[in-house]
Amino acid sequence: MRAYIRHAVVPAVVLSLALVGCSSESDSGGSSKNKPAVEASVDPAEAPAEEPPSSAPAAEVPVVKVGETKTWDYGETDEYGENYKVTSKMSVTVVSAKYVTPAEIDTTNEPEQGQFVELELTLKNVGQAPAEVMLYGMLKWEDADHAAQDATTLEGVGDGPELDTSYKPGQAVTGKVVLDVATKGGKVSYTGTEDPEAEAAFIVELPSS
Repeated sequence: MRAYIRHAVVPAVVLSLALVGCSSESDSGGSSKNKPAVEASVDPAEAPAEEPPSSAPAAEVPVVKVGETKTWDYGETDEYGENYKVTSKMSVTVVSAKYVTPAEIDTTNEPEQGQFVELELTLKNVGQAPAEVMLYGMLKWEDADHAAQDATTLEGVGDGPELDTSYKPGQAVTGKVVLDVATKGGKVSYTGTEDPEAEAAFIVELPSS
């Protein structure tokens, strides 16, 4: 009877060890399933290129010929020269553009660039807020062969109404400026604008004769 019990115990021990082994393999398999998957690397050369930020289109500058009237935006920036915003609106009428000699404008000075042109303009505030216009030093002349250059002069200053002044809504001034340009034709740009997107506030297209 005692021998029978000994033989029965041995298979039980073997069975227990076999179960432990299976449990260990099962745990090992389970832990491998919980491991994070290896992320696929991306070749920088194949990565889509980032598009550059789109910039705002440049403001359209009105071009005015003799006898025409165009409007242009008047605006201001903050005290740091940033955050430009339109505050009012002005109009410009080119009444006449006449090429003149020194004698015709009562001066003994010869044009340094080559040719005097007397430009008569009407400026009017057609907006809802005051606007300040200063043409002197802000009128640039150029053509296909000549780079932009300052065309303002002191000729004729004091003769007639001054265009350089502050305009309240509804106010207008008709006056003349004498410009010194290299030759007949070309265009005159009024660059007195704080708009960072505009090359000029308005452009006057001069006649060729």
